Amino acid sequence: MLSVPTLWTVFIINFLALGLIWAYVMKSYPSFAAARFWTGSAFAAAAGAACAMVRVLLTDSLVPLMLAGTTLVFAACLAAMGIRRFYGRDVSWRSTVLITGLAFVSIGTFIFGYDSMQLRMLSYTTAQILPMALSIRLLLSSEHGRVSPGARLAGIVSGIIVAIYLARLTGALLHPGGEFSFVQFNQVQSALVLVLVFLSMALNFGFLLMAMDRLRSEVADLALLDDLTGVGNRRHLVQRLTEECARSDRSGEPFSLLVIDLDGFKGINDTHGHAAGDACLQHFTLMAQTRLRPGDMLARTGGDEFCIVLPSSTLREGAMIARRVLEVCRADAEQCMGNEIPIAVSIGVAQWSRDIGNHPDRLIAAADHALYDAKKGGKNGFATYEPAAPALAPDMAELVEAALRKRA
Repeated sequence: MLSVPTLWTVFIINFLALGLIWAYVMKSYPSFAAARFWTGSAFAAAAGAACAMVRVLLTDSLVPLMLAGTTLVFAACLAAMGIRRFYGRDVSWRSTVLITGLAFVSIGTFIFGYDSMQLRMLSYTTAQILPMALSIRLLLSSEHGRVSPGARLAGIVSGIIVAIYLARLTGALLHPGGEFSFVQFNQVQSALVLVLVFLSMALNFGFLLMAMDRLRSEVADLALLDDLTGVGNRRHLVQRLTEECARSDRSGEPFSLLVIDLDGFKGINDTHGHAAGDACLQHFTLMAQTRLRPGDMLARTGGDEFCIVLPSSTLREGAMIARRVLEVCRADAEQCMGNEIPIAVSIGVAQWSRDIGNHPDRLIAAADHALYDAKKGGKNGFATYEPAAPALAPDMAELVEAALRKRA
């Protein structure tokens, strides 16, 4: 059987290593808020194990025993707060202080007021597993329609840890293998502590997988966004159009595309400078977004060109959205004063059809054709793409002409 000091040493080294790993993650990715809580949790657990080690060395004092239990409870609360912050939930320091404070008071009461190892273990175990048990459901809930492998691992490991703590509590209350305390372990209890060390590593590995999955998703999202305006870029547009074309090809339900060009943008850059041109692009983005519906997608395809994808929309509905975008730009231009630059746009509107099929470039070409018509019509307006009627075959044309003559 391993000695008690050896077990606590393993515990301390384990959590110090985890703390250093999370500290590195926290420094490398400052915006990843969950890492701060998981860093604090690891170092708090190491401090709690160190207090338990002091209790082994100073057998005359029970203060380290109370501090060890309280600090380990605080570490569990910090880990649970990190999980909540990872999923964008609010964290409550009040709950953490309440749970930690009650653990401190109850453990102290059953050390100095009424010495009872069983009640100490009941108080400590309840406070230790409560935040972890509340986090399991969150870990196993789906995010964007799926449960990440890291979250699933963390949820399963958390459940096993809770089960082990309950088994330890049962041992403390029923004495199936001798009395348990922070100072004296029997062989079964020593094995449980080693399992807890392993599970703590597995739990933090699950947290690391969660972090990697989230950071990878953020990088992928950045690759689909325009740096200047924050809306989708051309890659994102093509990806979305491909999805919409495939969906419409299966269901037959149409959707529409708007191609937008800022009128006179080159003159703005030449006269006012590129910084002013960039400000115009950003301002137009904000104005256009106020006229879109949930599910519509605005993308900047390059320079002063934008596209808007309108799912489940007919050509008429696309024209309505184009008119709304024009109206907000015109109203804004009328209010320009002094050095403010009015923004005017031309818009081409096209609707998906069976002829387009799974070819987004054909829909873009159709909307571009309508945009060209809007430009020829005097700019600061919109035009819709109306496919030409299919030409009749020569023999069919002759039959139609003969029928018309006969009817005449």
